[in-house]
Amino acid sequence: MDYTRARLTMVENQLRPHRIDDPGLIAAMREVPRERFVPKALRGVAYADEDLPLPDGRYLIEPLALARLIQAARIRPSDVVLVLGCSTGYVGAVVARLAGTVILVAPDEASGKQLESLLEELGADNMVVVINPSPATGHPEQAPFDVILLAGSVEQVPPALLEQIGEGGRLVAVIDDGRIGKGMVFTRLHGVVGRRVLFDAQIPGLPGFEKAVRFAL
Repeated sequence: MDYTRARLTMVENQLRPHRIDDPGLIAAMREVPRERFVPKALRGVAYADEDLPLPDGRYLIEPLALARLIQAARIRPSDVVLVLGCSTGYVGAVVARLAGTVILVAPDEASGKQLESLLEELGADNMVVVINPSPATGHPEQAPFDVILLAGSVEQVPPALLEQIGEGGRLVAVIDDGRIGKGMVFTRLHGVVGRRVLFDAQIPGLPGFEKAVRFAL
């Protein structure tokens, strides 16, 4: 399969018609080999316009939803970005082409080592992989962040993550309350976090971000 051509087709047929026009983002998604971040059995559909199920029960979210989130984040070359929910490393590799530093949270040591090996091979030397089995807590040790990106949907953004947005920083995520998912950006200005709805989106939920169940007697 001609993966270079597949990347170009993804950009021209899936992204550009939906107003994905940031030059840096377009270049990143044309260059990062998405097929390297999925099992061999899925490489033939790596550029399909759909979420790809992974062996660990997670997903690599569809290219358009990802591109919309990244474009909404308005990532700058000096930004420090925290990426949560990306077990493949693909999201981090795309963002690394735009940001100064990317911190990618992996769920365990095994997946972390695998990610480090692949990212080193691909030359993503401005990315750091950290281990946290509870991704909803973020990475407070290195907060605040200019951008926080959630690579999957959540019912609500945990307060701990909102606290890790720096002044002028942005958090982008798809909020899915069981009805229609909404891509949203949360922005901290003058110490206050506001939010804005950007687009409709349906992508798989992120493990570890489920709401606590409340029981009433």
